Order: sequence, then C-alpha cells, then structure tokens
Amino acid sequence: MAVTTADKARVVETYQRAKGDTGSPEVQIALLTERINSLTEHFKTNVKDFHSRRGLLKMVSSRRSLLDYLKRTNIEAYRSVIDRLGLRK
Repeated sequence: MAVTTADKARVVETYQRAKGDTGSPEVQIALLTERINSLTEHFKTNVKDFHSRRGLLKMVSSRRSLLDYLKRTNIEAYRSVIDRLGLRK
C-alpha cells in the first residue's frame, strides 16, 4: 500500500531538477501521484476504507494546488510533468 523507499528514490531521481533536489514542485507532484496510484489500487479491494479515502482526497487536492502553482510559474515544466505522468486526457 505505501510507497517503498526504493520507489520514492527512483521517482525523485527521475523528476529532480538538480542533484539532491527533493522539494521542487515536479518531484512533489510525482511523489503524490505515486501515492495516489497506490491508494487507488488499495481501494479496488478495500471498498469501505473511508478513512484512507479522505487522505486520498487531500492528496489529490494538494497535487492540484501544486499543479496550479507550477502552471502559473513555469508553463513548460507544467506541460512536461503532465505528459510524463499521464495526468491529462
């Protein structure tokens, strides 16, 4: 259910701007997407887990806010993240 340390390191390495970058919006969005995807799989077997569903909704809202910020500040990075993560249609 949770994202492992190895998966997290792989995601950070893939989306970081510079060596050691873990706080950029691109990395945060990618990590949230990884957690959201794992929770989505969790809900396929645990339909009545409403407490985790609330956490999922908070994560989706947080990711949306980060995407809005990235769109305002750096449209090219926004488009790149959207394409690489496959978030849009």
